[in-house]
Amino acid sequence: IGIILGARLGHCLFYEPHYYLSHPVEILKIWKGGLASHGGVIGIIIAVWLYSKKVTKTSMLWTFDRLMVPTGFTAAMIRLGNLMNHEIYGGPTDLPWGFRFITNIYEWMQGAEPVYSEPSHPTQIYEALIYLIVFGICMYMYWKTDAKNRKGLITGVGLTIIFVARFLIEYIKNVQVDFEIMLRDHTGLILGQWLSIPFIVWGIWLIVSALKNKSEPANTPKASAINQKKNKSKTKHTKKKN
Repeated sequence: IGIILGARLGHCLFYEPHYYLSHPVEILKIWKGGLASHGGVIGIIIAVWLYSKKVTKTSMLWTFDRLMVPTGFTAAMIRLGNLMNHEIYGGPTDLPWGFRFITNIYEWMQGAEPVYSEPSHPTQIYEALIYLIVFGICMYMYWKTDAKNRKGLITGVGLTIIFVARFLIEYIKNVQVDFEIMLRDHTGLILGQWLSIPFIVWGIWLIVSALKNKSEPANTPKASAINQKKNKSKTKHTKKKN
């Protein structure tokens, strides 16, 4: 729920705020497309914070370090989905692996003749490959090193690699909305790059902090805390019945 809500609201508020604030009902029409990965990450952060505070009663970073391990694989599958949907691709290229994407994909699905792009960078594949590397690195760190005993280290490494890669790949990726052209002309960066910077900084900070602190055995969330919550809930139901 956190990632879907965050990704949807991220797209609506980051990329097309004027339209969606004027037509708020359109925000609910998620089937029309429009999800932003940066918003999805923010949604995950909020969801994990609530889960850690209300359920596991443990450090948010404990949960993040474990979620980061499969994140690279999940992100790679999402990018391959983007590839199949002919969306979020790069600019023209004369490299031999350039793809010709269907630019009128929705009209084509309804029977129209396809309109193809010039051979373009398949940036979805570039990102997917990097995310799979992140998956491998995080798996190795978790199972073969003591990284899981250093809160935030796995999360920091994952965030830093993912968003540095995202920042660099944005240079060859097509802009998603027109105002990004103006943003690039004035600042040299597009929106996806600006949104990546805070996550890069946070990732580096997590790495530095984790390496400064002593390695401590990672404690699992106390079952008693979870059971206590369940018992309280049962007690309330019992009182209501009485």
